[in-house]
Amino acid sequence: MSKNLVTSPLSKNNPITVQILGICSALAVTAQLKPAVVMAISVTVVVVLANLIISLLRNTIPPRIRIIVQLVVVSALVVLVNQVLMAFVYDVSKQLSVYVGLIITNCIVMGRLEAFAMTNKPWDSVLDGLGNGLGYAAILIILGFVRELFGSGTLWGYPVFEKLGLYSIGYENNGLVILAPMALILVGIIIWIQRSADKTLQEK
Repeated sequence: MSKNLVTSPLSKNNPITVQILGICSALAVTAQLKPAVVMAISVTVVVVLANLIISLLRNTIPPRIRIIVQLVVVSALVVLVNQVLMAFVYDVSKQLSVYVGLIITNCIVMGRLEAFAMTNKPWDSVLDGLGNGLGYAAILIILGFVRELFGSGTLWGYPVFEKLGLYSIGYENNGLVILAPMALILVGIIIWIQRSADKTLQEK
């Protein structure tokens, strides 16, 4: 049970490719690998801690104000995460801009609080948050890797294609890869590959 909470969101119940949640940030922050990784870590930290806190409070939260309480908890965590980013990775924080703040309304975070943390024990809620955070992170990192490599010829700012000498033989970066529509196409390709490999995900 505990293992499944972590592993299921990595594949059969991935929040982006199966649940189709968190698509906006996946399109917006993955033109480069570094901001994609930072965003992935930020969302994972927020969803894990938010799940833990809400699970600890679940028996004391009046049903009528549960959404408000969830938003307050997530907002406080997002503010803390944003301050840490500004203190230690200010350049990436500026790149992410409003998207860090929008973690507050991220469907993955709010969805796990409502669907899982409100009705399950703290440890299980932590594992659920970790699994969904890692599932989200995996897609962002894949997108960031592919888009930066083929769109800019770099990885984490390192000039990979230049060092390989590809430009000297006529290779040119594909600027379309770093545009948002290509991110959507790449997500579609990942979904297609995943559903082709796992027949249980195909709609009947």
